[in-house]
Amino acid sequence: GCGNSALSHDLHELGYTDVTSIDFSAACIAAMRARYARCPGLRWAVMDIRALAFPDASFDVVLEKGTLDVLLVEETDPWHVSPQAAAAMRRVLAEVSRVLRPGGCFISITFAQPHFRKPHYAQEAFGWSLRHAACGDGDAGAFHYFLYVMRKGQPL
Repeated sequence: GCGNSALSHDLHELGYTDVTSIDFSAACIAAMRARYARCPGLRWAVMDIRALAFPDASFDVVLEKGTLDVLLVEETDPWHVSPQAAAAMRRVLAEVSRVLRPGGCFISITFAQPHFRKPHYAQEAFGWSLRHAACGDGDAGAFHYFLYVMRKGQPL
């Protein structure tokens, strides 16, 4: 879910001219398509992350920034995620794995700490390696966020 984030445009401005962004909201996608109409390398599609309409092995990189957090937002105990939320997360991650090319990279940016997120990502079925790093500006009052990098075709 790209939402109304400028990330796709920022990537385009950095030289990544082949960027596809999705969101389940048709109104959001229409607004983003209109806002960035001058950037022909940006593509926008209404899509559900649980059932991606892309062919197998069609992306070198899949990037999500907080989208997966939505699947767990109603969970009351991050140590014990409900079977429904865990299944939704597996379904999305299986779709991401399916659309990644061999050697492709899945990047996830979230506030979710490794002890909560790694159990979802670190599954042999997805066929990827897993690394993570804590990020932040070093300010004692700042929240840290986490960068997870999965590489398709490398051992877990």
